[in-house]
Amino acid sequence: MLSKFAVLLLASSLPLQAQNLEQVPAAQTLGARTATMTHLPGLLALDWEAATGKLFLEIPLDAKGQSRDLLFVHTLPSGVGSNDTGLDRGQLQPLSAPGDAGHIVHFERQGNKVLLVEPNQSFRSSSADAAEQLAVSQSFPSSVLAGFKVEAEGPASTILVDATDFFLRDLHGVAEALTGVHQGTYKVDPARSAIVLERTRSFPGNTEVEAILTFTTEDASAANFVRDVTPDPHALTVHEHASFLELPGPGFVSRRFDPRAGYFPTSYRDYSAPLGTELDQQFILRHRLNKKDPACRQSCIAEAPIQYYVDRGAPEPIRSALVEGARWWDQAFQAAGWAPGTFKVDVLPADLDPMDSRVNIIQWVHRYTRGWSYGAAIADPRTGEIIKGNVTLGSLRGRQDYLIAEALLAPYKPADRRPGAAANFYANPADDPALQMVLARIRQLAAHETGHTLGLAHNFAASSFSQSASVMDYPHPYITLDKAGIPDLTHAYAVDIGVWDKVAIDYGYRQFPARSNEHVELDRIVTAAEKSGLVYITDEDARPQGGAHPHAHLWDNGANPADELNRILTIRAAALARFGENAIRPGTPVARLEDTLVPLYLLHRYQTEAAIKEIGGLDYRYQLRPVAGQPGESNPVIVSPQEQRKALTAVLKTLSPETLTLPEPLLEILPPRPTGLERSRESFATQTGLTFDPVAAAESAADLTLSVLFHPARASRLVEYHARDAANPSLVEVIDATLAAVHSPPHHAGERLPLNGIVLRSVYLRTVEALLTLAANPQASPIARAVTAARLHTLRQQVDLTDPVGAASAARVAEFEQDPAKFIIAKPLEVPPGMPIGEDDGEF
Repeated sequence: MLSKFAVLLLASSLPLQAQNLEQVPAAQTLGARTATMTHLPGLLALDWEAATGKLFLEIPLDAKGQSRDLLFVHTLPSGVGSNDTGLDRGQLQPLSAPGDAGHIVHFERQGNKVLLVEPNQSFRSSSADAAEQLAVSQSFPSSVLAGFKVEAEGPASTILVDATDFFLRDLHGVAEALTGVHQGTYKVDPARSAIVLERTRSFPGNTEVEAILTFTTEDASAANFVRDVTPDPHALTVHEHASFLELPGPGFVSRRFDPRAGYFPTSYRDYSAPLGTELDQQFILRHRLNKKDPACRQSCIAEAPIQYYVDRGAPEPIRSALVEGARWWDQAFQAAGWAPGTFKVDVLPADLDPMDSRVNIIQWVHRYTRGWSYGAAIADPRTGEIIKGNVTLGSLRGRQDYLIAEALLAPYKPADRRPGAAANFYANPADDPALQMVLARIRQLAAHETGHTLGLAHNFAASSFSQSASVMDYPHPYITLDKAGIPDLTHAYAVDIGVWDKVAIDYGYRQFPARSNEHVELDRIVTAAEKSGLVYITDEDARPQGGAHPHAHLWDNGANPADELNRILTIRAAALARFGENAIRPGTPVARLEDTLVPLYLLHRYQTEAAIKEIGGLDYRYQLRPVAGQPGESNPVIVSPQEQRKALTAVLKTLSPETLTLPEPLLEILPPRPTGLERSRESFATQTGLTFDPVAAAESAADLTLSVLFHPARASRLVEYHARDAANPSLVEVIDATLAAVHSPPHHAGERLPLNGIVLRSVYLRTVEALLTLAANPQASPIARAVTAARLHTLRQQVDLTDPVGAASAARVAEFEQDPAKFIIAKPLEVPPGMPIGEDDGEF
């Protein structure tokens, strides 16, 4: 006789469907229940009951009570308009990785309930053995996303469920996002939410449902970002869109990920992989592209071209620039063996819905503050096939670029104070050099973000090869000086797709002849690129301020970072010498000059960071161990001592009073800001009240250099690299060179100092604070902290205590030495953002 325990074990091992044989009450027939409803046939037929405002879903089930697998996606067609909340118009569901916007789901009947189940795609078995597959699926959980009650039954095992509450849920996670940025607690108010019928439809391959949702809160005191963009912060109303898609059919072949090739990976764990081989299986994200003629070798016609559309909401001439820039990718596809027109870009037809999950879209999005643009994708998690590319371009980026151009060019002369002059300074837009620079940038940006939706990652080393090597880098405008010493933006941004971009598309989209060894052919593509001098280094290595790679930087130019920094400092000085009222349009408040000054004064910030990364730098590649008979790739190499010291010399110029002191004629015309034009995070901080503070601006600029130069990771590498080779600069050498650069003769209280003297001594104090921050930072190695602390102790002993600044620095060091654990780091002044505001996590 079986024990009770054994019986329970036996029951738990039975299929779920077999455990639910209890009598289910007879449901009304589907035809009778939907007789008075509006019927929308399609992949999952919809039935709209106008009298109740309810939306019903018809779900065909198989003999086991399960629907076929579908791809489920949710989007945000009507957003919040606040960069800080991260809830943009047209946004795909919040992503944890590029291409994860698509989730495979199925409906599963259990008695009188229907569950929406998402199986676990992260853990799989490639074995054909059913028992091995079951062992994996039972080892990890699935997710039940929703539950429904069976309302009616129809022929062919079709059931009807009331899906109204499901579609009126916060599928997109708007409330969670608002809570995450400290806007308070919001929740959906059902009384102020409804299905949007005119945006709800069903087709043979997809079913689309849209809802208008109102999020409410009783306490909006913390909702600063929401208050900026909403008529009433107690009630925030957006649209959310849900899509069920038919899974792609056969014919797509996944392509292996190679860390050298420039693609995003999609991955899963295969627990049937043989021991000694990789458990994690990685493939690239890419669109489906097949030849009409499989035997074709060159200029091959695709069965279905890749078609993108540009948002009709983008105004001209920006709209045309978006189309032109995105079309550059066809050059790369042609280089990969495809016919012209394989990659197509047009303006979105008026009758086509940009939220349709079949439409690749480049959207023009407005926000309250400037923020990142990004490219994301809906992809099949089984294979990595991209189903929908979704580009989001923030409109305020163009205005920031225009501001940079105005600061550099100071183009508004002679002064014209006629009514309307401020709005119509250039009768012909082609004569506006700032506009032409913006359009050049828009073309490049459209290509960049579209590249992400083709599967491509950033290549932040490309600009060290050439300005035009890749659109997948972050480009700084390439500025020159004309013969008269005036900044010239004629060649600010490169035109056309880059040589690296062609390599990447060749890797991802070339179709090889039958019987080719694809692994060998793909390796040949990336190996040839490396031999040509192309370098691919992406985000994880380039973004950190403590990064070591001497060629992987954001917003830089030039093969040699130190040389380019010297060049940029020369251009900056020339532009500052010309900067004045001609940088703003006639009729504009003169206080606006302060806003225009910010990007010019900090023009060198990113090239400085690039040069600093040579100090304690390591040149390396994403290496693979070579196959027998093939040459190996170069090993990591510490940047030469000569290049490190050259970079240090250039970097220390950014701390000099010659660089940081603003000219007196400019200071004489900068007024306090009037009502309605208050300072914001885009403005310099001030320690002088309402007036512009040139010393605070200098401190902010110095902090940008010092925070990177004395980053704990860099300091730790300097110690170790000097230990490995005494020719390399030591941490002590870098500290002493910096202190020497900011040193000034003792000055006694009551003696007058010129402004450049005040700037130098302020920078000296900021340098001491940067060293104290390093000495107190537990992320630095113990040796690096000890070396820094010892050098500060020597400084304390050497300063002239009759000098107020010397005495202040000695007091700070003494405070640190008294109790390092309780030492409080001095908070630096806020620096206006250079990059778009907000985190770049979603900028794929």
